[in-house]
Amino acid sequence: MFRDESACNTYNYGDSVYWDARYIHEASAGSFDWYQRYHALRPFVRKYIPTSSRVLMVGCGNAVMSEDMVKDGYENIMNVDISCVAIEMMRRKYEHIPQLKYLQMDVRDMGFFLDDSFDSVIDKGTLDSLMCGTDAPLSASQMLGEVSRILKPGGIYMLITYGDPTVRMTHINKPAYNWKIDLYIIPRPGFQRPPGSTSSPKSYLSLVPTNEKGLLPADYVLEDPDSHFIYICTKMGQDPDLSDSPAFL
Repeated sequence: MFRDESACNTYNYGDSVYWDARYIHEASAGSFDWYQRYHALRPFVRKYIPTSSRVLMVGCGNAVMSEDMVKDGYENIMNVDISCVAIEMMRRKYEHIPQLKYLQMDVRDMGFFLDDSFDSVIDKGTLDSLMCGTDAPLSASQMLGEVSRILKPGGIYMLITYGDPTVRMTHINKPAYNWKIDLYIIPRPGFQRPPGSTSSPKSYLSLVPTNEKGLLPADYVLEDPDSHFIYICTKMGQDPDLSDSPAFL
């Protein structure tokens, strides 16, 4: 827990120059998905995001998550990334899949999109990248403000991050965004419980209890110290009835 800037290295992950150079250098290595693959995230995606949703994947890179979502029935996914190298690579790769569209864009300024134009936004490591860049708090505020602006009332911002609530709630839990925030915690891929562990395994499909500030209870123990955190941020509005949570599929 309590991981944020301490997890960063000397690279400026908020800079397009860094990412262009990285994608050129690693072009032969194939796709890369940060943190979790779609099969691990599918229960959450299917619970909160209908397949008919207009989805925005921020910081798509060369990941295959959007492709996997299309195979799972999703019909309209717009993918954006700050790297023109990654975007051109993905446009060529998926030019025959009409459900996938790609645009080079800085998530801190998404003025190309109208207000209330997406049903959901998925972020798998993009906010984390900005938090490792220069002017991190300002960059985070700019991105999250844009996410809130383009989400429809009732829309979902799904943030998958290494940042626990002590370092993420200060950024996402702001009145200006008007988000209702729920939390899930899942272990990193390949995690195995220590031999001889006698405690009952936690169900990662269950909501994690938080206090009035959105933080974990003082006695909460992470089963995996390097867990990933999934914040479900629902944009509140007048029309949607958000009292009933959909069931996992």
